[in-house]
Amino acid sequence: MAPKVLMLGWGFPPNVSGGLDTAIGEMYEQFQPRDDVEMELVLPAEYAPEDRDNIYGVPTGEGDVRDRINRLAGEFVDYAADADVVHTHDWFGYGPGSRAQATHDVQWVTTFHSLSSDRNRNPPDREVETEQRIADRVDHLVTVSELTRRRVQDEYGRDSTVIYNGFSSVETTGKDIKAELGIDGKMLFFIGRHTHQKGLDHLLYAMEKLHRDDVTLVLGGTGHLSDQLQRFAELLGIEDSVEFVGYVPSEHIGDYYACADLFVSPSLAEPFGITYVESLSVGTRVVACESGAAEVLPDNCIVEVEPNSWSIADGIEQALVDDSPIEYEERTWSDVTDEHAEF
Repeated sequence: MAPKVLMLGWGFPPNVSGGLDTAIGEMYEQFQPRDDVEMELVLPAEYAPEDRDNIYGVPTGEGDVRDRINRLAGEFVDYAADADVVHTHDWFGYGPGSRAQATHDVQWVTTFHSLSSDRNRNPPDREVETEQRIADRVDHLVTVSELTRRRVQDEYGRDSTVIYNGFSSVETTGKDIKAELGIDGKMLFFIGRHTHQKGLDHLLYAMEKLHRDDVTLVLGGTGHLSDQLQRFAELLGIEDSVEFVGYVPSEHIGDYYACADLFVSPSLAEPFGITYVESLSVGTRVVACESGAAEVLPDNCIVEVEPNSWSIADGIEQALVDDSPIEYEERTWSDVTDEHAEF
């Protein structure tokens, strides 16, 4: 009889499509036809897909992530009664995972996709404390890169097994984003949350240091810093060279990557970097700070820079004149699932 794994997630594409949600969704899809591991998934009902086998949506109501996850913990523990392994992710899985571990004869696995110190300039104490409790109590710990493994070891004193994410690709429709935005020269593209983690203030400073009127930066996505970043661009006098396009529909994200001359990410912490491999999937080179994705890619795919404006500007200049072909071996989600099944 195949072992049963009960996984806890937060979102599921396309309802929620962050890096963690993409990884969970891809693994669910890959595990369903297999007969060596039985996979079931518990999600907040608000983000769960409808009418999918082995996905259980549990209403979580209003409030912050901690309160909402705690409301589904009881049902998660009930579903775990006949599981062999429960698999949670990041800090929010502590309550359900630890309760299932204490209640049933079940192994508890947690994957850290990122740490609170990755996502926050000043990490909330309760998230840091929760991550330490996970490191102390979980039976098995997984991280998505050597970069994250080292950080977990340094911050929490626990070693982990590295299982890299898969490479996500994007489709294009042929839409000419440059023409739509009136861009005649080079186009730099970024997509992601406008938060301190993403280091976008360094990127705007770098645009000011380029001193080029043939380069336009297209910033996709939103966040609590969006208004501040627009004012900052005005203060630097580069507002004519920066396009804030906000939310990018999923059906056109591939067109933005494909029309760009470079994808640029000044992220201060990128444990993996799914956007990087999405960009590479349509042949667009990446300029970025240290990331997990770079560990499984040839050197010429990503021009690695430091999280400061001078380094980013130099990296952009270097990458714009590099016309060498981008070649790499794709890491599929089937590969990822095989490694999880073996683990």
